[in-house]
Amino acid sequence: MAEQKQYWKGMAELDGSVSTSELGKKEFPGEIPMEDFLGDAQSLENGSTSRRDFLKYLGFSTAAATMAACEAPIIESIPYVVKPDELIPGVPSYYASSFYDGHDFASVLIKTREGRPIKLEPNTDSPFNGGTNARVQGSVLSLYDNGRLKEPMKGGEATDQAAFDTEVRSKLDAANRVVVLAHSVSSPSYKKMMSEWISANPNVGFIQYDSVDHSGKLDAWEQMTGVRAMPSVDMASARVIVAVGSDFLSSLNGQSVSKGYAVRREPGKDMSRHYQFESNMSLAGANADHRVRVKASEQAQVLLALYNEIAAKTGGSPLNKAKLGTAAKSMIGQAAQDLLGARGASLVINGVNDASAEMLAAGINRMLENEGRTVRMDERLYIRNGNEAALQSLIKDMKAGAVDVLIMDRVNPVYDRAEFAEALEGVAYSVCLTDRMDETAKLSDAVFPSTHYMESWSDQMPKDGFLGLTQPVIRPLFPASRPAEESLMAFAGMSGTYYDYIKKHLSPTLSSRGISWSKMVHDGFAAVEMGGSAGDMSLDGAQLAQAAAAVGAMKASEYEIAFYEKEGMGTGSMSNNPWLQEMPDPITRTSWDNYLTMSPADALSLGVTNSHQQDGSMKGTKVNIEVNGASLNDVPVLIQPGQAQGTFGLAVGYGRTDAGKAGNGIGHNAYALMKDAGMWAGAKVTASDAEEHEFACIQLHHTMMGRQIVKEVGLETFLNEPAKGKGGWNNRTEFETHKGPLSPDETNLWQDFDHETGHFWNLSIDLNKCLGCGACVIACHAENNVPVVGKDEVRRSRDMHWLRIDRYYSSDMTDERAEEEGIGAIDKFKGMEDPAVEPQVVFQPVMCQHCNHAPCETVCPVAATSHSAEGLNHMAYNRCIGTRYCANNCPYKVRRFNWFLYHENQDQFDVNYAMNDDLGKMVLNPDVTVRSRGVMEKCSMCVQRTQYGKLEAKKQSRPLRDGEVQTACAQACETGALVFGDANDGDSKIAAAKKDERMYYLLDEVGTQPSVFYQTKVRNQA
Repeated sequence: MAEQKQYWKGMAELDGSVSTSELGKKEFPGEIPMEDFLGDAQSLENGSTSRRDFLKYLGFSTAAATMAACEAPIIESIPYVVKPDELIPGVPSYYASSFYDGHDFASVLIKTREGRPIKLEPNTDSPFNGGTNARVQGSVLSLYDNGRLKEPMKGGEATDQAAFDTEVRSKLDAANRVVVLAHSVSSPSYKKMMSEWISANPNVGFIQYDSVDHSGKLDAWEQMTGVRAMPSVDMASARVIVAVGSDFLSSLNGQSVSKGYAVRREPGKDMSRHYQFESNMSLAGANADHRVRVKASEQAQVLLALYNEIAAKTGGSPLNKAKLGTAAKSMIGQAAQDLLGARGASLVINGVNDASAEMLAAGINRMLENEGRTVRMDERLYIRNGNEAALQSLIKDMKAGAVDVLIMDRVNPVYDRAEFAEALEGVAYSVCLTDRMDETAKLSDAVFPSTHYMESWSDQMPKDGFLGLTQPVIRPLFPASRPAEESLMAFAGMSGTYYDYIKKHLSPTLSSRGISWSKMVHDGFAAVEMGGSAGDMSLDGAQLAQAAAAVGAMKASEYEIAFYEKEGMGTGSMSNNPWLQEMPDPITRTSWDNYLTMSPADALSLGVTNSHQQDGSMKGTKVNIEVNGASLNDVPVLIQPGQAQGTFGLAVGYGRTDAGKAGNGIGHNAYALMKDAGMWAGAKVTASDAEEHEFACIQLHHTMMGRQIVKEVGLETFLNEPAKGKGGWNNRTEFETHKGPLSPDETNLWQDFDHETGHFWNLSIDLNKCLGCGACVIACHAENNVPVVGKDEVRRSRDMHWLRIDRYYSSDMTDERAEEEGIGAIDKFKGMEDPAVEPQVVFQPVMCQHCNHAPCETVCPVAATSHSAEGLNHMAYNRCIGTRYCANNCPYKVRRFNWFLYHENQDQFDVNYAMNDDLGKMVLNPDVTVRSRGVMEKCSMCVQRTQYGKLEAKKQSRPLRDGEVQTACAQACETGALVFGDANDGDSKIAAAKKDERMYYLLDEVGTQPSVFYQTKVRNQA
């Protein structure tokens, strides 16, 4: 039978506080603030209102809502005088390209409408990183950021390109030492250009660095193989995965492994088993079968202990003993046994940025015979190339006045390296190539605007054997800007455009392999060999002994801080992107913020608290942090279940001062505490007497009244016990009637719709494959013109996301189990609270379920929401008068009410520049209306895409093919967790998913007959 667990969203719900229990009984989290509509609260209290006046107010508010709902904006359009031949109005064009910003790489398709890029799709034909994460999906909005730099600047004054280039070249001619500082470069043409410049000018140096450093791991591989590059991994071939301090589902050395991971998470005999040892609760940890909390200082010790365990079982020589707690030692023994049982099909992943730790991980993989199988040294990665030692040496030279000219190419070291601002004062002349006047640009002598990647040509070689191409899909929005590479060419005295340079450089390689330049441009990638040979890994006993000694010498502190990246914000380079700022963090469900995550035990000992208000919002105590001689004051604390005791977490990417109107002043700058870019350090934390912090946390919004929402089963049960029937682990709800037990479908009160003819659109959501990454959320934002409302409105439970990903913690202890096993009340509640220390996590995407017996349809007084012949629940926005009866009657809480006018309302929603800025509006999808104040909105299952697909098939006189029509969320999902299609097509993937024994409906007992269904989550914990 199905596992009986208690599911909870946060600490307040687990504790059973009065505020959350009351919240669960309410339809709306707070009282409706009538003063917002009727006037000043004090004036209303002091006045007397008669029954006649009350009816006037009531009549006015209803009429106003009706008028607002029917009002449509006037848009003046200018027709083409001469229409371009290649453009058909209303028909999208797609261009294959590559996204790379020094941190993320993705092969993408860029969708344009009438010449405007409006959406990114994954290029699934690409053999490398053919999926998109939330940051890649959101990058299209950054193109239309009006805060971008529009013209060259010298000494704070605008200038022209010719004068700018002349001055820079004159400074270069007179310089003794010139340094170009860039983020990790994977472009072979860029590297060749720099090589030619340095060859002709020996006084020029080139240094690469990463905002979040990976130098320790790169140092190890350079020592072991002679090449400064890390191997790629084959996650689809790994039956057992052990990750130590690595959130590999969020970012693994720039390689996306989500798809390969999901392949092995398909329930069955070959389902992978995943062990995670970590300090902060991460995406990888949340999806693990076994997760063990360890302090940041203990992560390298875990690798040492695991090496010794496997060496002892294989006849090898153990190294010096690791220093670990009992819980970690116990799980290491189990993990080692499973790894040995899957030799050649296992994988150990290290996330500790330390050369010794990386060598230990490499040694373990060698003992497990994983080289050439799950660890691919013949397919090395070039997305992380930074050299922190070189950067620190540069900073010392800058302080000593030994650098005459510093050219900074699309990096922001003043923000992400604490000592850089001071060092920059020692440079005679500094040049910044950037897209905005950021923290570094403001301190530079000369600044030149760089184009967005959608306005530029570039090439990338992120991995051996793979070449990606970036192509412009729109002319530069600011004519004075140019690609940073062309600026460097101008400074180096090279003629021509960067496009010409790339084509000249790549054409011989492509032609020798029978690939034309046109095909490369069309496909966006090519399979070529441009790297060196794989090389053998040299790792002997002496090296391992030295690594073990270094790990053993690592000192722990009573309190430590571990820095990490949020899924939405990453390193902070796209801080001014409001889509990413408003995206709730998958783990904490908090947006517009960073904070110090802390275990419940540490919070208790330090006297810090989180409190939940009656409206579901959350407040938290603030603390002061001291690390490495630096400090941050008044940092809010978020109590995080699963956080390692003694280790705190703080996300990088926040605390910007010159990002733009959406990114400035959000959170605290964690980089200020990271000495030499170290990812963890000893910390001193003290409570602050500052006023409590207000979080934009939605983890308690949209309560489902305590009903069963997640179904979960163990792999052994899944394989060996029936899904249906007596004791089945996936039985449907049944009601006792005079006819005997009947399912909700058999007891419904309504006449069924005919969904056997024509299309019947359904969506399947596999809880085993949903990683909680949020790419679907941003894809939905971009496709459906979902408004950004800002932190204050999110706090009021007024977020407008059509799709949310609920995160639930779970425990095995329930009232039923306690009764069956005779467990007393004290032990029962203790068992329920233990998961706050080590909880299991489930992610569940929830959108409009498109019920075939929709409760919303029966209560709408104006038939604004109605049922389609194809099984979808439609919304006619122009009919909606904003009664919100439908939201009140929806058991899934998926409808959103436009409390305000979110577009053309710059005074109140300035951060929502996609709807309140003339440039930002260019990102809007013309196929989807922008909703007005006073109307309800919700997931439409991307009906515009369905209609377009049907029209294209009709034009070709053929039926729609399975998979030809995709919702934005399903298309963005790299793991295949979301499957959309016609359930009436017996050969379709959705029809097969509907027949799967794991299939269940959310809140089946309500009898709504949804068109969305879920697949039961299976855990491999035996």
